[in-house]
Amino acid sequence: MDTDRLGRRIKAYRKLKGYTQVMFAKELNISLNILGEIERGTRKITEENIKKISDTLNIDKNEILGVEDK
Repeated sequence: MDTDRLGRRIKAYRKLKGYTQVMFAKELNISLNILGEIERGTRKITEENIKKISDTLNIDKNEILGVEDK
């Protein structure tokens, strides 16, 4: 998994949904530092956090992961 591309997608979706980093970190119950590292691609993201992010943003997990239907 390309953490850099994943982080950019998460950041773009977060902004699209109107969340600031502070608001989004609180909603996910993670630290602002961890969210920043995820969005910069310097931290591997757990499956649990991918699920939390997709649920919070109300988008499919595969969309965040960049998986396309074939």
